[in-house]
Order: sequence, then C-alpha cells, then structure tokens
Amino acid sequence: MQNNIRKQPDAALIDRIDRDILAYLQHDARITNKELAAKVGLAPSSCLARVRRLEASHALLGYHAEVDPRVYGVTLEALIAVRLEKHARTAIAAFERHIGTLPEVRGAFHVAGANDYLVHVAVRDAEHLREFALSAFSTRPEVAHMETSLIFSHKRNVRFGITA
Repeated sequence: MQNNIRKQPDAALIDRIDRDILAYLQHDARITNKELAAKVGLAPSSCLARVRRLEASHALLGYHAEVDPRVYGVTLEALIAVRLEKHARTAIAAFERHIGTLPEVRGAFHVAGANDYLVHVAVRDAEHLREFALSAFSTRPEVAHMETSLIFSHKRNVRFGITA
C-alpha cells in the first residue's frame, strides 16, 4: 500500500460537463472519445482536452480492468480488521510498508473506530487465509489484535454523479 500524497483536485473547477464525463467513464472506461463527446454534447477534440485536463488535475485517477480472481486461483476473500498496539507514526508507517509487500492484499483502509485498518485480502482457500493471517499479522510487533470476516459477495458501485 502506498501512502503517496498527491495533489487534490479542486472541486470548484469541475463543472457539470466534467462531472458528466467522469460519470460516463466510471460506467464504461472503454467508451471511445467520439461516443463520450456525443453523450456530453462536445466536439471530440474538446472532450479529449477535458479528459486530459481531468487526468492532469488528478480528478481522474486512472483506468483499470476488473479480472475474475478465480483466474489466479483465488477462491476466498476476507476483510481483516487490525488494531495497532500504538498509534505512533512509526507503527503506522511500518504496518503500511509491510502490507504493501503482501501479494494477497488487494486493498487497505485506515479507519476510525475500534480498529485501525480494514485489510482486504484474496487467498486460495481457508487454509491459505489461516496461514496468511498468522504469518502476516499476528507476528507483527505493531499489531495488537486482528479479526477476520469472510466476504461472501461484493457489489461494486463505482458511479458518482449522474446516472449514465
């Protein structure tokens, strides 16, 4: 997990057309520029310029392909709630560096509440999950407690803004 500090986009500089562009791209990142331009009512050259500006301003962070985890032999996903021993910057940094090296980690959320992190992991099976949790978290000096919840299903809602 990287803790990169990146420039935050200025929401005041994003107009309705920019929001529409972002919404359509969230719905279908493979839409052609020509189709996108037609949907938002711009010339293709103007639309492309806006998309490039949204990328440069970090309002549009990237594009991705969603792959079925079973292709990689992953049949089980879980959220591991982790409570740190101390809330010191050194402990937080060490934990984040560590989880950034683990291929089973799909994402992590630094959260408020009883736990400090929710770590999304993808593994082959229950035995892999058990061994992973024991070796990756219970051996860490900064980890005070962990609790694992299996993920039965996941629905991803990627759309903000207008209904595309």
